Amino acid sequence: MSDIKKVADGVTANSVLDAKGLSCPMPLLRTKKEIGKLAGGEILQVDGTDPGSRNDIPGWCERAGHEYLGEKEESGYFSFFIKKG
Repeated sequence: MSDIKKVADGVTANSVLDAKGLSCPMPLLRTKKEIGKLAGGEILQVDGTDPGSRNDIPGWCERAGHEYLGEKEESGYFSFFIKKG
């Protein structure tokens, strides 16, 4: 997948959701719940291991009106960054 959006250096999250070890659809369901706790413009970092989240989270952001800032590949998991719309 060459269209993976990498998060810019220096982006810091207001909140971090640990979704590692969860399978679809749980990472997205937890993300929806967690983003509801943030104020507009705040950033949520979602740490997960489910490869399906690489498609699910950006697609959901587009439909839900949030800005997908990109992802960062860590050792053994991905970090996704979402700016609440």
